[in-house]
Amino acid sequence: MSTAADPNTNDSLVVASPRVSEPADTCDPLGGPPPTRRSNSPADRFMRRLLRLSNSPAMSAAQARSAFQKSLAYTAARCLLMYLVFPFVLPPLGIALGVGPVIGIIIGLVAMVSIVYSIRRFWRADHSKRWHYTVFGTTIIAFLVWATIADTIRLFS
Repeated sequence: MSTAADPNTNDSLVVASPRVSEPADTCDPLGGPPPTRRSNSPADRFMRRLLRLSNSPAMSAAQARSAFQKSLAYTAARCLLMYLVFPFVLPPLGIALGVGPVIGIIIGLVAMVSIVYSIRRFWRADHSKRWHYTVFGTTIIAFLVWATIADTIRLFS
């Protein structure tokens, strides 16, 4: 602790509070500890080549999580529209008859691009859960591809 004279008061000594420093390496509670070095297994190298990731600077786990949340929001919006709003809410009102497949294809494509973008972010951040999210995202993409094919068939039949 240090002491110093304060010219604005009649007190001759003022006790300064000790400074609390921020920890140098903060840990992301959801992303695990920050990696000390980039993983370099053959499977990781294959995925980085497949995702066309260069040796660019790493992204943070928070940025990866943000991209993940956005991609899930697009997918959830598509499911809500396609399975609740279009079949049950709008037809009784006489609105949006036949536009479901078109909107479903558009939202599905946006969701797929967003999922790939977030997978790339997870890999660029070298996130501890990158493999988990890659499997999860790929499963959702497979469902969206199936839904897009079904919507295309419905659109042209």
